[in-house]
Amino acid sequence: MSAADAVAVVLVVGVTLYAWTGIADFGAGFWDFVGGGRRRGERPRALIDSAIGTVWEANHVWLIFCIVVCWTAFGRAFASIMTTLYIPLTLAALGIVLRGSSFAFRKNAARARQRHIAGWVFGIGSLVTPFFLGATVGALLAGRVPEGVAAGNRVTSWWNPTSVLVGLLAVALGAFLAAVYLVVEANHRGERGLHDYFRIRAIAAGVVAVLVGIAAVVALRADDRRMYERVTGRGLALLIVASVALVVTLVLLARRSTKVVRAGGALAVGALVWTWGVSQFPYLLPFDLTIDDGAGAAVTMRWILVWFLVALVTAVPALILLYVLGQRGEIAEEPAPPEAYTGPTGLVQ
Repeated sequence: MSAADAVAVVLVVGVTLYAWTGIADFGAGFWDFVGGGRRRGERPRALIDSAIGTVWEANHVWLIFCIVVCWTAFGRAFASIMTTLYIPLTLAALGIVLRGSSFAFRKNAARARQRHIAGWVFGIGSLVTPFFLGATVGALLAGRVPEGVAAGNRVTSWWNPTSVLVGLLAVALGAFLAAVYLVVEANHRGERGLHDYFRIRAIAAGVVAVLVGIAAVVALRADDRRMYERVTGRGLALLIVASVALVVTLVLLARRSTKVVRAGGALAVGALVWTWGVSQFPYLLPFDLTIDDGAGAAVTMRWILVWFLVALVTAVPALILLYVLGQRGEIAEEPAPPEAYTGPTGLVQ
């Protein structure tokens, strides 16, 4: 394996870690969005806020990491992707800004109506971001991003059946993982009602993910037969692993068991990401630009690998500590502001 190949593996690792953390807001923004009105969704949203409040931006470390590595190591591919797919990538970035600002605003808004509106914006942003990031992956998978600045069609490169279905798959997988994580969270807190609430939703999201995934493979067959044969050929073993892990997780959830469901859900999602990586190798832009042809200088590749190892021994332990402290409830959250206000001065009654 060359240094450039190793850097490409590092990129796939970064994408995997981002997927394992639910893509955006640990995927919980989806359930916040469809949680119903203020009173109906009060308890689920309270659990979501408590579960992700201390770590809700930490998962974007991996997105930033992947962007920096891509433009540093594979500049030609990065330029091609950013100039052809600037529409979905801009919309994904807009979703990140919307969800980040609205989640923070909801935490600090004085009035219940303001918090409710901010919650809607938060949910919309959490849908937009995974969809358009998934559509970007779908465009790459279908070979619709040729090498060159703005060389691909700015609309059909990502607005096609394969890309749209991969975008929907990203939303479904993020929602599935979030619901699985929240099932375990509710179980740890002794919230039986919320345990069943998110358990049912995890099963539903998992089933939807299976159906959308099958549809995406069918669309890929019609869109790019060569890549379809790679996915169902060299990627078949990983597809089987993903399918088995997902089925086992769904069975455990149906039996109200929380043992290893987080690991099972993560394995299913991770195996799908690895299927994409294995199927596309050795291309950065199928079937136009290979890893070796698009790689930067050899010294750049080596230094990226060195700093990746540095990150493993510095940033990763810090993030793990953050997650552990959040799980133990040892990072305090500010209580929500009271809802009873009167008059333009906003004085509490």
